[in-house]
Amino acid sequence: MYKRYSENFKRNMVIIYPGEFYVSSHDIMATVLGSCISVCIKDKKTGIAGMNHFMLPGDVRSEDMFLSASAKYGMFAMEQLINEMIKHNGSKRDFEAKVFGGGHVLNFRKTDGNVPESNIEFVRAFLNMEQISIVKQDVGGFTGRKILFFPDTAKVLLKRIEPSVGSSIMKAEESYKSKLFREKEKLQESGGDLTLF
Repeated sequence: MYKRYSENFKRNMVIIYPGEFYVSSHDIMATVLGSCISVCIKDKKTGIAGMNHFMLPGDVRSEDMFLSASAKYGMFAMEQLINEMIKHNGSKRDFEAKVFGGGHVLNFRKTDGNVPESNIEFVRAFLNMEQISIVKQDVGGFTGRKILFFPDTAKVLLKRIEPSVGSSIMKAEESYKSKLFREKEKLQESGGDLTLF
């Protein structure tokens, strides 16, 4: 996570990297997405808002959506964001979500399945289960996305990015993907599990 002052918008901007999340009622939240998903949530009553950035390491099928080892990574990312918003006096019944990402921009092994589609399916199912409505979404396709989320208005500015080999978005997501797949393999080898809170 990187925080800087934006001369354009005259306030702080927080850049969120893969695997991170941030909650604020004032700071602009920004991220760049390829195959990853970013969920922007706003509490309509308190004004608190948050954004995360995550990827599922592998294919997640609809029939075992919440039993899959891969889905646990998305559940952890979503629970972190929601719990932090609740700590700031947010209430799930007042949350609205905007969902972005899941583009087909990284190369995955055939055995990994369709990770971008799994990311999209997972986040829709999770938000539905939590009864958090999706008021806007821009997912799928073959481009990356740069998004800026303004918590005070819940407005999102989106710019499509053509991914190129060696670009910072590709490097960051490729590194994040490798880390997640290694973690998942270690967990499976040890018979371990991720602990959710």
